[in-house]
Amino acid sequence: MPKKQKVKGADALLLSLVAEGTDVMFGYPGGQVIPIYDHLYDYRDRITHILTRHEQGAVHAAQGYARATGKAGVCIATSGPGATNLVTGIADAMLDSTPLVCITGQVPATMLGTDAFQEADIISMTMPVTKWNFQVTAASEIAPAIARAFYIARSGRPGPVLIDITKNAQVEEVDFAYKPCTGLRSYNPKPALDGSRTAEIVEMINRAERPLILAGQGVTLAGAETSLAEFAAIGNIPIATTIMGISSVASDNPLFIGNIGMHGHIPANKLTQKSDLLIAVGMRFSDRVTGAVKKYAPNAKIVHIDIDQAELGKNLRCDVALNADARDALEAMKVGLKYRERAGWLESAAKYREKEQQRVVAKTVDPKGRSISMAQAVGILAEKVGSGAVIVTDVGQNQMFSARYSRFDRHRSFITSGGLGTMGFGLPAAIGAKMGVPQKEVVAVLGDGGFQMTMQELGTIMQNKIGVKVVILNNSFLGMVRQWQQLFYDRRYSFTELENPDFTMIARAYGIPSRSVSAPGELEGAIADMLEIEGAYLLEVVVRPEENVFPMVPPAAALDDSIYNE
Repeated sequence: MPKKQKVKGADALLLSLVAEGTDVMFGYPGGQVIPIYDHLYDYRDRITHILTRHEQGAVHAAQGYARATGKAGVCIATSGPGATNLVTGIADAMLDSTPLVCITGQVPATMLGTDAFQEADIISMTMPVTKWNFQVTAASEIAPAIARAFYIARSGRPGPVLIDITKNAQVEEVDFAYKPCTGLRSYNPKPALDGSRTAEIVEMINRAERPLILAGQGVTLAGAETSLAEFAAIGNIPIATTIMGISSVASDNPLFIGNIGMHGHIPANKLTQKSDLLIAVGMRFSDRVTGAVKKYAPNAKIVHIDIDQAELGKNLRCDVALNADARDALEAMKVGLKYRERAGWLESAAKYREKEQQRVVAKTVDPKGRSISMAQAVGILAEKVGSGAVIVTDVGQNQMFSARYSRFDRHRSFITSGGLGTMGFGLPAAIGAKMGVPQKEVVAVLGDGGFQMTMQELGTIMQNKIGVKVVILNNSFLGMVRQWQQLFYDRRYSFTELENPDFTMIARAYGIPSRSVSAPGELEGAIADMLEIEGAYLLEVVVRPEENVFPMVPPAAALDDSIYNE
């Protein structure tokens, strides 16, 4: 039995966080969490608290920390507007399976339901976007709630949980003893592996002429990156990834053929449509991956492996469904898998790669050298920063260009908002990632629109001396919406043009060195200078206003119907 000690509820919370291995948390104080923050003053040697400039910044930073480290990210906010400001990040984490423990303060239990100052029913609000939430109304509930929260957030398909703690619970005394949660009745986070089903899948692969592995973020969440590479090598099977699966496979792996979906690589999309067997591991067949479902992979049998039973058959029919942990499944399927030459199948990927080079990549550079393209900026950044850096993006064209032209050889190196597509995610998420992996270079690639949604977090960088490199691709537009307006709405650019401030002056106001470049000849040197400077840096790259991301699968079209830069 753990030894008990008499403590205040706020202490019970902080001791519980320490027991769960929390070393960094992100937050913003307020009236209903003052007792917690008062006790936090004495925990500065055990927990590093990062004061963000907005609660949304805190939750996105916790997401970045979790995605970079594999640990649960922790954030804290007060009641009412503090709690509601976390909701976007919580919803984002739910769709992207990011483990978070979000702590909110609440009015005293005796005042619940009275519309007290800054009271909001955050439990009801977050029920649809959390794996679990719970309102603590007594100090005795704090330690068990935190234990359960971490267990649920990290186990099975990870996700966000929220613990709402009334103010009276924070100041009451309690006999504290911490007991980690190791299981819950009726909750089975890791299903038993069905050996007969894995054997059936292996036999299907051995018979297939044109198999293709589709790897999603579930590979990373299961720590299955090495298992995936070995599995693919044994069977000589090409691999494509979803956006969220990027960096689960090294970019220079000879079997890697690119990303799938709306702005995916030509080889990945073409081989999907020509495959006779798709092996989908830890992905959910979102609409941005499949395009028109009725025209998706018309020649293929589909094997779907996912730890979440609810995803199997939800968006797309599958011939064989395996409810399993990705690493367990891949390790089991390595047994009995046979090597096949598949020369023609792999050569077709090489031919499509050459086609993409000619029809897409070669056309991203201005032949007259008058302007910088986003593709060019990301490509040179990838060359200079190396494949071991962590790239964090915002949402929009900057995100898609980063997905297409960055290079990775280490796991957990590409962090982006996938399912919810949250603008403003990139800068605070990069802060969290850098706090989680301080030894790595962390570069935030942002658009001018998304940057301005959370640019106040430059203050967080300044105060905490966080060495994030920030690259703003400035085209003075909400670029992705403008691209759709150009292609599908007769160039009616309705409220997508931005009149921007001087970003370099803003950076300097926060004590962050900065530079702006607009000439192609200056770009390489500017990126090299940024990377040589120790600490934070902001580089504005002024890019072509009307550059588009290609290829592009139009909405409701098949993957075969991509638009090219022609």
